[in-house]
Amino acid sequence: MTTRRTGLREQKKQATRVALREAALRLALEHGPENVRVDDIADAAGVSPRTYNNYFSSREQAIVAAITAEREARVADAVTAAPPGTPLAEALADAILAGYTEPAGTERFLITATPPLREAFLDAATEMEHPLAEAIGRRLGDPTTLTAQVLAAAVAAAVRIALHQWLGTATAPSTAPDRLLVPSGSLTDLLRTALAPLAPALDAAEERSRQRQAG
Repeated sequence: MTTRRTGLREQKKQATRVALREAALRLALEHGPENVRVDDIADAAGVSPRTYNNYFSSREQAIVAAITAEREARVADAVTAAPPGTPLAEALADAILAGYTEPAGTERFLITATPPLREAFLDAATEMEHPLAEAIGRRLGDPTTLTAQVLAAAVAAAVRIALHQWLGTATAPSTAPDRLLVPSGSLTDLLRTALAPLAPALDAAEERSRQRQAG
C-alpha cells in the first residue's frame, strides 16, 4: 500500500510539473515571456504560486523546461539503445546531436530573442549529467562507477560550451525586431567540435571496461 501511495504521489507531482511548464510556454508564446508572471503560470495550471516555487525557481526555468521537455531522458535512452558495436563516443555524439538540434521554429526564436531564456537554456544542459552518467555506466558495465560520472559531467560541459558559443555569437538581422537575435554558425558543427576532444577518454574507458569483463 505504501508503494502504491508513493507511486501515485510521484505521478501527481509529475503531472503538476508538466502542467506548469506547458502553461508557462503557452503564456510566453501568447504574451511574450517578459509579460508572464509566476502567478499567471500558477493560475493557468490550477495551483498556487507557492506550489509553483516547489517545481521551478523562475518563469524562465519553466518555459525552457517545456521547450526541452524530457530531452535528458531521450539522450540517455539513445545512448543505451545504440546498435551493438557502436563506439561509446559515437553513440554519445549521435544522441547529443539528435537531442540538441531542437527546439526549432517559434520556440527557438523565443529563446534567442530573450536573454534570460538564453541563460536558462544554457543552465539546463547540466541536467543531463545524472541520466547520462547512468547510461554511460551501463555501457561500461558498472552504473555506479566514478568514471561514468566524470565523463557525463565532461559531456554536459562540452554541450554547454557549444551552446554558449552558438548563442553568444548571435547577431541581429536587419529585417527582424531589434531584440531578435539569430545565432550564427551551425549548432551541429559546434556540438561535434566540442565533443571531439572527449572521444579518446570515452574510447579508453570503454576499452578498459572490455578488458575488465574479458578478464
